[in-house]
Amino acid sequence: MPKQDGKSQRNTLFVEDAEILLHDSYPGDQYVLRVHAPECAAHALPGSFAHLQCDPALPMRRPLSIMRADTGAGWVEFLYKDVGTGTHALTLHRPGTSINMIGPIGMPFVADRARPRTLLMGGGVGIPPMVFLADRLRSDKHWQPVVLIGSEVPFPFTAHPSRFLLPGMPDAVIAAMPLLEDWDIPSRLASQQGYPGCYEGYITGLARHWLDALSAAERAEVCVFACGPHPMLAATAALAREYDLPCQVSLEEFMACAVGGCAGCTVEINTPAGPAMKRVCVDGPVFDARTVNWG
Repeated sequence: MPKQDGKSQRNTLFVEDAEILLHDSYPGDQYVLRVHAPECAAHALPGSFAHLQCDPALPMRRPLSIMRADTGAGWVEFLYKDVGTGTHALTLHRPGTSINMIGPIGMPFVADRARPRTLLMGGGVGIPPMVFLADRLRSDKHWQPVVLIGSEVPFPFTAHPSRFLLPGMPDAVIAAMPLLEDWDIPSRLASQQGYPGCYEGYITGLARHWLDALSAAERAEVCVFACGPHPMLAATAALAREYDLPCQVSLEEFMACAVGGCAGCTVEINTPAGPAMKRVCVDGPVFDARTVNWG
């Protein structure tokens, strides 16, 4: 298919034939995909996702959260797991070929400057939005991000001992994400698989260690951002309520159109007018955790 310019969809979405720049595999059937998509790269914000055509023979696209975006170079990057027909088809694409994509889609995370201590929590496929948010926050020294990452499959990177001290961290919990270390952002890893240097337990337990080590004044400056499996997000929302912290979550649902037309990805959100069904694709994927009906 010949390369085409991005076509604006309601002035916010762009359709692009994106050239694959790199496509690397990692343990646990995980892949990092980088594509040249200048319109998406120029407009993407942390929490945005794109809808990718994994194979022309498959009628349904697949939504993937954006992990990084370089406006100058015009590329966006995704981390995904081979879990079904669509994502498996995506694994077969090689650098130099193109895939059609729509993006960026969705409402992003919004940081509050009154709460500069940003606690970013990513679990499994929820890691990418946290990396993207950390990347954007590091451009302003006002922010003090801490990133906690959980996974029950091998991490899609080789963990390194962190050079940053974090209050409340158990002595043996020293594993960190190298990319975040390069960005001067402290991080810690959690898993129940016995990986060296990782916290043995849920990511919310690791967050509790950090929060309990802060003073009341310091906790008043904390805002929580999270993406991951539904049980993790529900537990994170409960933790935020316990500590009276604002919390934004990025939800994941099965999607068909991903642009708000089919209403197939609705979730129940509590609004001032009462419960309402909101579309994860365009009303989200980011929501105030206190408004989500966790069931």
